[in-house]
Amino acid sequence: MPANQNPPSSVTQLAAQLESDGGKVVGIYKEPVGDHWQIFGILPLEKLDATPFQRDISRTHAERLQKVIKKLDRFIDPVVAVRSETGAYWTPNGNHRRQALVKLKAEAVPIILVPDAQVAYKILALNTEKAHNLKEKSLEVIRMYRTLAEESQSKTEEDFAFEFEEAYYITLGLLYERHPRFSGSVFAPILKRVDAFLPGKLSKAIEERQRRADRVDKVNDLLTDAVARLKKRGINHPYVKNFVVARCNPLSRARKKLPDFDTTLSKLEASLEKFDVASIRHEDIARASVMGSHE
Repeated sequence: MPANQNPPSSVTQLAAQLESDGGKVVGIYKEPVGDHWQIFGILPLEKLDATPFQRDISRTHAERLQKVIKKLDRFIDPVVAVRSETGAYWTPNGNHRRQALVKLKAEAVPIILVPDAQVAYKILALNTEKAHNLKEKSLEVIRMYRTLAEESQSKTEEDFAFEFEEAYYITLGLLYERHPRFSGSVFAPILKRVDAFLPGKLSKAIEERQRRADRVDKVNDLLTDAVARLKKRGINHPYVKNFVVARCNPLSRARKKLPDFDTTLSKLEASLEKFDVASIRHEDIARASVMGSHE
């Protein structure tokens, strides 16, 4: 603890609560960037859980961590934790390590307890343990969205721009919930450019998000049909969806002024409906895939 500085009562009360919950306070300190008070402590492992909107566990990553921890015969990375209003302890950054400890039958986990529970919603920025892929990011964002819509009824999407990172993650999150194998990466380059954060309360904006997801779903049906017709011609390539969308992309020449979301989707839809599969050769897609890999 810094000399001649005492933590505020809210922090000492949280430290006392940690002890009351069966944990142990090792120290109270100010972190070196923003001078925010934090608590370093030990918490019974059974008391710690993932945030309710956490991405799903990667079994491979958790097993890899488990093997490394077991080989080292020590646990050296404390997890970030917050105490929710319900008294539950959540980790927005450390769930794979938590899962590894569970498998190793550990009884306690070292934590950095952050007094500001809202830090839990900074999950995309915080979670460096395993890089998120597009599906994981999108699902976490839509789960956060629903929780925040209940907790912060007067807030808008723009109020949580840092937490959500990108507006199109919200739309894609709804689509991944409907279709776990949805090809989000195919549509991401277009949606990133035209899907902006919406005005209005989150509880109302979600209705517009559902409508936008419906529009992308309809376009995806047309894409699926085009790909099926190409396969009938013997053209089967892992890059085929990307190729078709790239050929139909209404933004390919747009630089300064972009059309809005609905105009873009309408143009993409029209292009897919007219897509001429007879003019496409397998070598066209193969060449495009090589060029795409070098961009």
